[in-house]
Amino acid sequence: MDQLLETIRTFDGVLELAPTEGSAFPPIAWGDHFFYYAPDGQVPEREQPYATIVTKNYPDDALSDLDHPDRWRLNIHVGRSTLRELTGEDSVDFAAVDTVLPHPVYRAQGWVSIVNPGAATRTLAVRLLREAHDAAHQRAARRDTTAPRKSMGTDGGL
Repeated sequence: MDQLLETIRTFDGVLELAPTEGSAFPPIAWGDHFFYYAPDGQVPEREQPYATIVTKNYPDDALSDLDHPDRWRLNIHVGRSTLRELTGEDSVDFAAVDTVLPHPVYRAQGWVSIVNPGAATRTLAVRLLREAHDAAHQRAARRDTTAPRKSMGTDGGL
């Protein structure tokens, strides 16, 4: 996980939320990582992370069996067409390690997951993460160009 975190942290404009014990975030999120494109350091409004790393089962999300030591899951938003290309439609063992799988809960939204990425998936995982980061960057650029401009008024805003 540390190698993957180091790689993600090099992406231009990445914002990583990594809630810790005692932080303002709910205890269920402690120890997990959430990644956004946010060069200003602020979580974008109405924007989901483009990738997450979770270290435990969540309510209604226990199929990856993450409550055992040294198990964690990388989740990446890749879009529905890429998800179908990568995973097909066969039955899935969501607890399989080092395998690109549809996300056990968010596959309909175009998310894939990899439990304990390793030699078989590491290169693909980094490529998918870069693509997800770039897509988040493009969404942010579109938001910036379509956002209503604030009027400066007749005094030039002074």
